[in-house]
Amino acid sequence: MTRYEKGLQQLKAIDGKAGENVITSLENIAPDLGKYIIEFAFGDIYTRKELSIAEREIITLSSLLTAGGCEAQLKVHIQSALHIGISPQKIIEIFMQCIPYTGFPKVLNAVFTAQQLFCK
Repeated sequence: MTRYEKGLQQLKAIDGKAGENVITSLENIAPDLGKYIIEFAFGDIYTRKELSIAEREIITLSSLLTAGGCEAQLKVHIQSALHIGISPQKIIEIFMQCIPYTGFPKVLNAVFTAQQLFCK
């Protein structure tokens, strides 16, 4: 199996339709970026055996929150976390854990991003 095939399989398992939508949205403007996301992030990193998929998503949520300004990507990964069985309550608790290290503004942005998805 190629890196791309492994990555695409992993992307579908983790992100479901949300991940596919991101890749599709890049086809007309930056198709290589979509390919790199699939091959590197999902084919090389997400397939490593040392962490579970849930642990990887928890780290990803925390990283995106900490970086700030990543609400679009945070939205995709909140959907991914839900897709793999992480509860809304646990997602909020992950965000709460970040308050002492990143501050209230970034946590509020993450919580409001989650709220858009939880309250559909």
